Amino acid sequence: MFPFSQILPAIIATLATVFFDPLFWVVVLLVALQYRRMAAARREFFGLPGTGGVWRDTLAATGYGLLGGLLGSFLMVLIGLSLTGSGLIYLWPVAILLMLINARFLCFAYAGGVLSLSNLIFGFPEVHIAQVLALVAVLHLVESALILASGHLGAVPVYFKSPAGQVIGGFTLQRFWPIPIVALAVVGPAAVQQGVAMPDWWPLLKPGVNGDAKDLVYALIPVVAGLGYGDLAISRSPGEKSRLSALFLGAYSLCLLLLAVLSQYVHGMAFLAALFSPLGHEMVIYIGKKVEFLRRPLFVPPPRGVGVLDVVPDSPAWRAGIRPGDVVLFLNQHQVNSRPELEMALANVWGPVEVQFLHGPERAFHREVVFRAPGRPFGFVPVPDGSEEAVMDLSTAGPLGRWWQDFWRRIRR
Repeated sequence: MFPFSQILPAIIATLATVFFDPLFWVVVLLVALQYRRMAAARREFFGLPGTGGVWRDTLAATGYGLLGGLLGSFLMVLIGLSLTGSGLIYLWPVAILLMLINARFLCFAYAGGVLSLSNLIFGFPEVHIAQVLALVAVLHLVESALILASGHLGAVPVYFKSPAGQVIGGFTLQRFWPIPIVALAVVGPAAVQQGVAMPDWWPLLKPGVNGDAKDLVYALIPVVAGLGYGDLAISRSPGEKSRLSALFLGAYSLCLLLLAVLSQYVHGMAFLAALFSPLGHEMVIYIGKKVEFLRRPLFVPPPRGVGVLDVVPDSPAWRAGIRPGDVVLFLNQHQVNSRPELEMALANVWGPVEVQFLHGPERAFHREVVFRAPGRPFGFVPVPDGSEEAVMDLSTAGPLGRWWQDFWRRIRR
């Protein structure tokens, strides 16, 4: 049996050392800057305050990251994923170069696949394919767990342009987590039997060094990383979409991990695993977008009234009980059926405000009176009605990608 009771305390003790690593706090700061950028985008796009403090969001993300790091650490030790001799030093440079083509190519799924294919075809660089692709699989498995737990938090309302050219409302899901993780490193042959005795089937992954894996001594080393998640919720709620994304990504991760382990024994599996790493990731992204645009968008103008895309917590609209998906019918006895009518009804109106709206899927009628302080917004974002000019650019092309797009357009003219 696997020695859980001996391994877990060692993993936790090693993880605790990252709090003394300056790199960990640098990653936390970078994560905080990302949440600050998201809050600024919310204010600029809608003129609304953020839903919470930047540092509160960062603290929550760090907490989730620690739990994800614990999960990833256990998985890496369980399968025997060692960083020694694996050639992982090439991952970051290749990922950064690929990012110049498209921002999403910064993900290790693409760099890992490129490195593995290059090794199989040209014999360079010297990388341990199974170890590299297993690392990609474990990181994505951790990401899928984090998306499931917190991917829907802090969803930012935005306006998109659908493939048909219609402006529709939805949410952009963006989360970032600092991930302290424990990896294995080979420190030498086992001259003296000591430490934790591992089962006979361990490790599942052969180490990237010479010698029998059962005769080697491994040490736990802390590694600091960062994970990010970006997605769109148009025909589903942010919670429903994040759960679906976690399911797709988790399935991809398990398939890639299985292929990485099998690639050690069947040569053809190495090619299949190397191809599946980037192509499978692209398939997950494609399916995730396709399933959103196949269904009817949730946030489109209703037959009457003004649809609600998002509500600012603790605002007058929030205290009245208005939530995303509701329909506002009257404000102070003034009927509202468009964004201009809504703005006119709210212009220079302070103090008690009577709002009549339809709430929830059952469209129950509500009438509430709330207090609006002078100079404060009423607190909800309407769904687009076709008069909006500012829409979110869904393109993630990098400098080289944009150059190629411009070059291709000139050729086709």
